[in-house]
Amino acid sequence: MKAFYLYMMTNQSRVVLYTGITNSLTRRVWQHQSGQIEGFTKSYKVNRLVYYECFDDPRDAIAREKEIKAWRREKKNALVETKNPKWADLSPMLFQHFKPSSRASAATGRQQ
Repeated sequence: MKAFYLYMMTNQSRVVLYTGITNSLTRRVWQHQSGQIEGFTKSYKVNRLVYYECFDDPRDAIAREKEIKAWRREKKNALVETKNPKWADLSPMLFQHFKPSSRASAATGRQQ
């Protein structure tokens, strides 16, 4: 079954908080971080994943996105802090299985 994600991202200074949905969280976060998505997120350097939820039905993800986008910033901040009180960038956990292991790096002669 396909998963759908509601996600929230911010920039280094946490001035902006972007809410979106996707069917591939890893791909979408990478797109934000590499500047592939034009517009608001690229202009404000939104590159830190701070919150996400997973849904089985895309309609539920869309409804949740609309709900959260209607909230005031304080309520959005409180939501992030329920699961991520330090506002840590959660993206490294998404990409950890893409990094070469030290054994693979040694075999190819590449350094990490």
